[in-house]
Amino acid sequence: MALRDISFFNEDVDYKIKDKQKLRQWIASTVANEGGGRVGELNFIFCSDAYLLEINKKYLDHDTYTDIVTFDSSEKDGVIAGDIFISIDRTKENASKFDVSERDELHRVIIHGVLHLCGYLDKKKEDKALMTEKENEYLSRRTF
Repeated sequence: MALRDISFFNEDVDYKIKDKQKLRQWIASTVANEGGGRVGELNFIFCSDAYLLEINKKYLDHDTYTDIVTFDSSEKDGVIAGDIFISIDRTKENASKFDVSERDELHRVIIHGVLHLCGYLDKKKEDKALMTEKENEYLSRRTF
């Protein structure tokens, strides 16, 4: 597991991620469990709704707010790599909306992005159901 290759950044928010090393281990374990091989360079960029909206418009031609945008930069088979942009505004709002802790919602979104890089989709109803099932499975495996 290349835990040093998993990085966390802030773009236009001041956000402190907790339990970074445990979070890295959980992410790498998820990738290994999904048969994705190993983690390459994996960047999590925490930002505001406004920042992520601009990314959504510029790169995906979507004019909507979202909690996450994932860009796959994997170049080798068996290596998961990419940039995962996460709106802290949106995860906080969704935590309140779904009556879960902000930490749990953030972790759900983080693992959602990782699952996308492992090949899971979420546009069709059945794909979304499988994605949610996988998110719940990995959230239940957290030990921190």
